[in-house]
Amino acid sequence: MKINGNEIRPGNVVEHNGGLWVAVKCNAVKPGKGGAFNQVELKNLIDGTKLNERFRASETVERVRLEQKDFQFLYEQGDALVFMDTETYEQLELQKDFVGDRAAFLQDGMMVTVEMHEEKPIGISLPDQVVLEIVEADPVVKGQTAASSYKPAVMENGVRVMVPPFISAGEKILVDTNEITYIRRAD
Repeated sequence: MKINGNEIRPGNVVEHNGGLWVAVKCNAVKPGKGGAFNQVELKNLIDGTKLNERFRASETVERVRLEQKDFQFLYEQGDALVFMDTETYEQLELQKDFVGDRAAFLQDGMMVTVEMHEEKPIGISLPDQVVLEIVEADPVVKGQTAASSYKPAVMENGVRVMVPPFISAGEKILVDTNEITYIRRAD
């Protein structure tokens, strides 16, 4: 689908210079002299490089629609993570570094959304929040004020997180998978 250069918005995926780019920031500029243009910060979906580009209203770019499919996480095999398409039962292997640091939050049977372009995975999104158990937490120090004192704790997946002083080992907490932060006690 062709769109004009001044119609690019943050989050749009466009084909530019033979690659797939996602618009991160857009700024419509109307100088006193000359034509208006759209200053767009682009991020490459494959290798993560960034690029600043000017698009005039008269230029057209190819907007790419990504297919989003739901997959279920099955298991870890060496450096690969194995997912299953819930409709066709086909399996998909993704490398751990493709998922990044958030791979530690994958749990058996967890549903994830994989963004695909021409049957090739280019992005993955995990649930925003997961419930994990605290396996190790420092004891509470008497006299600490509860307002600003957080203490380090280790969750069952080995990831360290800062928690309030009243959280102890064995408790389950809700964690934000994007920021890797404590949200609240799990119900």
